[in-house]
Amino acid sequence: MFKTRITELLGIKYPIIGGTMMDLSLAPFVAAISNAGALGIVASAIFKDPEKLRLEIRKTRELTDKPFAVNINLFPQLMPPDNRVFLDVISAEGVRIVETSGHQAPEGLVALFKEYGMTWIHKCVGVRYARKVASLGADAVTVVGYENGGATGILNITTLVLVPSVIDAVKIPVIGGGGVADGRGLYAVLSLGAEAAIVGSRFVLSEECPVHRNLKNALCDADELSTDLIMFTVGFTHRVWMNEPARKTLEIEKRGGTLQEILPYVSGEAARKMYKTGDLNAGTISVSQAIGIPKKIMPVKDIVEEMIEQAQAIHKRMATIGMAG
Repeated sequence: MFKTRITELLGIKYPIIGGTMMDLSLAPFVAAISNAGALGIVASAIFKDPEKLRLEIRKTRELTDKPFAVNINLFPQLMPPDNRVFLDVISAEGVRIVETSGHQAPEGLVALFKEYGMTWIHKCVGVRYARKVASLGADAVTVVGYENGGATGILNITTLVLVPSVIDAVKIPVIGGGGVADGRGLYAVLSLGAEAAIVGSRFVLSEECPVHRNLKNALCDADELSTDLIMFTVGFTHRVWMNEPARKTLEIEKRGGTLQEILPYVSGEAARKMYKTGDLNAGTISVSQAIGIPKKIMPVKDIVEEMIEQAQAIHKRMATIGMAG
């Protein structure tokens, strides 16, 4: 059930893509997502040394014989890696699915995707961006609405509007997301015409996600009002869980503060400290508005199975409603 162009293209059992997460999308977590029948994605931006990325890919392959991908990060970074070298490593290690995400289309990398025979998925937040990568030869496009955790862009288009708008604009398969945290969200995105859903925040509340239990427990207590947008004034809008560093960031932005003033609260170093120590006010974490929906920490496999079972139950109910009409 739920066989789509995306499941066929990627060779996965279920139309679910694990959202790439900075500092978290490492081999054990990625492999757990792939082993569950979805697509796990290694975050290359975690590594400054391409050889460390090579080792992570090999670790992932030791843990799963299912398809997985590697993400190429096109967002501004203080010390950006050479993505061409990363692609050389990805290809040499036999990974044939690459995801790109960022503020612009990877025009300079497209020839390499084709040369290496890679399936290329681009993640973006608007119709015009989807059209652009489709014209460049992307095999699929992922679009995430305003509800999304992490980078939201500046268009502020909700998932309910963005997904069908993109489907109407391009012929390639569309992966939709932004607020998908259970089988209801999965079925909704598929019903809009998407051929898979991208899921991030729900997987944060998995046994395998490498963040401290304190943080997972706190997120289990979240509700639909527990996130907000920060870093809009510095051109890097992100939706995050509203803890003390996030609130402090908003205060600095409201008074016209600089990026340098914000950095101690939103840096990767601060986030990593929170993930490792469980200090809930050490840094910020990107999560979607849907973080208030799941209330249990579960193994990835159980999360995926629960989502599929719930989506199947909705499908049967909708069929019954249709027959009754």
